[in-house]
Amino acid sequence: MTHQLKKLLLLIIVPLFLLFFSLLIGSSQNIGFVELCQRIGLELGFYKGDQGFLLMHNMDTILWQVRLPRILLTFMVGAALASSGGILQAIFRNPIVDPFTLGISSGSAFGAALAMLFPILSVNVSAFLFGVCAVGLTYFVSSAGLKTSIIGMVLAGMVISGVFTAMLTLLQYISDPYKLQAIVQWTMGNLHTASWLKVQNAFLPIAIGLIVLILLRWKLNLLALGDQEAIAVGVNPKILKLLLIAVATMITASAVAAVGVISLFGLIVPHISRMIFGPNNNIVVWANISIGGSFLLLIDDFSRAVMPFEIPIGVFTMIIGAPLFIYLMRRNEINWNS
Repeated sequence: MTHQLKKLLLLIIVPLFLLFFSLLIGSSQNIGFVELCQRIGLELGFYKGDQGFLLMHNMDTILWQVRLPRILLTFMVGAALASSGGILQAIFRNPIVDPFTLGISSGSAFGAALAMLFPILSVNVSAFLFGVCAVGLTYFVSSAGLKTSIIGMVLAGMVISGVFTAMLTLLQYISDPYKLQAIVQWTMGNLHTASWLKVQNAFLPIAIGLIVLILLRWKLNLLALGDQEAIAVGVNPKILKLLLIAVATMITASAVAAVGVISLFGLIVPHISRMIFGPNNNIVVWANISIGGSFLLLIDDFSRAVMPFEIPIGVFTMIIGAPLFIYLMRRNEINWNS
């Protein structure tokens, strides 16, 4: 078995292990490995032993109505943010681009908060519309004639992101104390309100977006060669970029609407994927999904195990992610000019 094949197998094995292991972790009640296997067997109809003990207390509610939807939602959001960041970095061939840089996260955050304060549209729809609006404004501001500078787009994205952040702060200022508390918690990443309804709302747009990225992953290698090279092999780079940006906006907006803003995640994970698997997007797209979901799930497990009370996941992604990224950057010497 080759070294690369072992890495690819880990992309399947590690997420499955973490999904199972995460069911054991929680501040409410502890559950052993054997008991968890018995409960899973009971749910699937395989276990025929003493069912009375397994049905005691409220562990079934904790496992299947509290922990499992949170685990699935966390994995989906991690995969979505990492994939979005990886796609945007590949499109613009810039290692510092992520959903926050282009204003997607800030626009979606403002849209979701606006829907919380004035429930005219649903949170998901409002987050998506303002995420698209932010990207459109970024593209419009950075465009000069028929050309769009990558550096100009990044700088414009930072300005647009700042504008939407300021408007989000204004919403917090005018909201009542109860809604203010909800918005503030949500802007720092909010996983403790995960439910099957949120999983259901986020699943379809994220799943469709990730499937599109998987189907188009080989074309990202063409974009990496440059627009002229892509045109030479029959690919329209402008249409492809717009499609991929729309997909990145959709999955980012869905993730933000579901759990709030999770800082730095979409920037860090794509670098980790490329450090492990190299620049080939045929593999990196899969790696972003697996590593992104697994990494955020691991951070959430840590946050649930360390403290008896909930700490916003965005705090942990910054505390854990920043030093890890600095370490990897120093060790692997990321080429910031590529």
